[in-house]
Amino acid sequence: MPAVPTTTSQRAAALRDALARAQHEYYVLDQPVLSDQEYDRLFRELQTLEQAYPALRTEDSPTQRVGAPVQSAFRTHRHLVRMLSLDNAFDQAELVAFEQSIERIVGDAVHRSGYTVELKIDGAAIALTYRDGVLATAATRGDGTEGEDVTLNVRTIRGVPLRLLGDDVPPLLEVRGEVYLPFTGFEQMNEARVAAGEPVYVNPRNAAAGSMRQLDPSITAARPLRFFGYAAVLPDGTAPARTQWELLERLMAWGVPVAPHRARCHTIADVGRWADTIEHQTRAALGFAIDGGVVKVNDIALQDELGVRNDRTPRWAVARKFAPDMAVTRLEQIDVSIGRTGVVTPFAVLAPVDVGGATVTYASLHNADQIAAKDLRVGDIVQVVRAGDVIPYVLGPVPERRDGSEQRWQLPAVCPRCGTTIVRYRDDVASYCPNVACPGRQLEGLVHFASKEALDIDGLSYARIQQLLAAGYVHDVADLFDVSVAQLVALERFGTKSAENLVAAIAAAKQQPLSRLLFGLGIRHVGAQAAQLLARQFGTRDALMAATPAQLGEVRGIGEIMATSVAGYFADPTARALIERLRACGLRFDEPNAVQADGPLTGATVVLTGSLPTLSRGEATALVEQAGGRVTSGVSRKTTFVVAGEEAGSKLDKAVALGVEVIDEAELRRRVSGT
Repeated sequence: MPAVPTTTSQRAAALRDALARAQHEYYVLDQPVLSDQEYDRLFRELQTLEQAYPALRTEDSPTQRVGAPVQSAFRTHRHLVRMLSLDNAFDQAELVAFEQSIERIVGDAVHRSGYTVELKIDGAAIALTYRDGVLATAATRGDGTEGEDVTLNVRTIRGVPLRLLGDDVPPLLEVRGEVYLPFTGFEQMNEARVAAGEPVYVNPRNAAAGSMRQLDPSITAARPLRFFGYAAVLPDGTAPARTQWELLERLMAWGVPVAPHRARCHTIADVGRWADTIEHQTRAALGFAIDGGVVKVNDIALQDELGVRNDRTPRWAVARKFAPDMAVTRLEQIDVSIGRTGVVTPFAVLAPVDVGGATVTYASLHNADQIAAKDLRVGDIVQVVRAGDVIPYVLGPVPERRDGSEQRWQLPAVCPRCGTTIVRYRDDVASYCPNVACPGRQLEGLVHFASKEALDIDGLSYARIQQLLAAGYVHDVADLFDVSVAQLVALERFGTKSAENLVAAIAAAKQQPLSRLLFGLGIRHVGAQAAQLLARQFGTRDALMAATPAQLGEVRGIGEIMATSVAGYFADPTARALIERLRACGLRFDEPNAVQADGPLTGATVVLTGSLPTLSRGEATALVEQAGGRVTSGVSRKTTFVVAGEEAGSKLDKAVALGVEVIDEAELRRRVSGT
């Protein structure tokens, strides 16, 4: 094994510290400083060092979150202190009864203490044992005394610190919390399972629990799991803090993520008001599932005095349970909607049901594959949830309540709005109506076309577009430029001034560059950034429309799927006719910041580092790209030159070490101008 040079060892330690600090800023403080690209670059550098010098690989290295061997079975692990369960309170009267039970033991001391209230995360309970600040063991709750050792799986969860921060970490400590799946991650995971022909998970909690019990840690690593801590205990059963609030603050200081929306409440009435706000306002906006709040006596000495009831539940804490965010109702019909890109999305028409305080009649079904995977049938009794989602979705059927009248559903062969044959592209779970003039795509397409990132038409709101469609004034985006003041003033809530302003805003949108128009057209797979890359590379509409899929795919950041989609769009006669109408309306079809084909920096690879005197990072990048160059994030021997400003840091050091040319902003300006 090669000896590790001192400078290399120091660099590896600095990288571990930088990556740990970045994870703390991202997962705990929710204030990321490092960009994803910079984090990945540092991570790869540490990996390279550890591969060259295995002795540098420590247990708490961020690189050790993946790559563990497959396990044959789970060992049992005994918790330092028994994990307890909570009693429930379902309304304010039961919260008052909870406080009265405490008063009978400690009297007015509970009022001096007050309460700490926290979200009750709907996930999988986990206990993390840290020895000398380093994660040693992670175990499931089990029976409260013993759980399963799932350390290799938990190490893959980025939000779980492998080493606690600070100098005040006890030598032996057990941190307790909840592993959960955010809603977006849950949906993405189920989409992938459908595409792979695997059964979907019913809810995020089951998915999180199942992820913890994978024998292959690489499977767990591929799932977007997260973690929130809520408690810490020492071997003697005491907590390393004087109050619950202080304990949460200390967990955060150690690098443990803690759930948001926690609060200190002086009275039980304050607790009730907090619970009502969380249940009826905050809950719907959360990106993860909760099933209530947890109320704890804040003073930990008082907690110790109150003790435990029946060796199972603490007297000093209670779960304030919320109304279920799931309900059962009949699936009366399955219909489809057509989105702006033509995507065909099935949705459920339900017998009206109250879910989490709102009446639900429609619910998302995502795509035909998910309907088949869940074996949903028209007439089924189904489970419906709306936790965290504005649009509710159907979890699955209740098969035991079937009576034989239920009918299987198939995706329509043709678009119900225009009659065009529905298609499904390779490697895509969605189906599409390919007709760019489909009436079903009109509303969402027009809204997207007028949005800020597209043509940014001030005053053309969703409601205004609905009015224009209903009046028959517009059918596609080109029709917008023919709308007159006289037409608008005939509509409800339009005065002469507002009509003139809207017509002027539509006219002004004609001067938006090609990149904005390209994004506004709603080409499948083409987002705002891809539209900008294409517009800058080709410069004009004609050059872009004439490009082959191979030429499109040569643009950095444009892959094969996107290139094929763009070429297919411009080959469509209906799309070409629409673009010709837009040209006749006077829209701009060039990009002012287009790349110069034979620019002064053509073929150059440039790295930007530090703060430049007058240029932002985006402006400097645009200058380089307009001159034909390419900006990358990392310095290598292939780098043409580095542009360095104040506080340039490690990129400058690496450039000097590799002999790469370093210039300042003034020299960059000279080079891009060709002087």
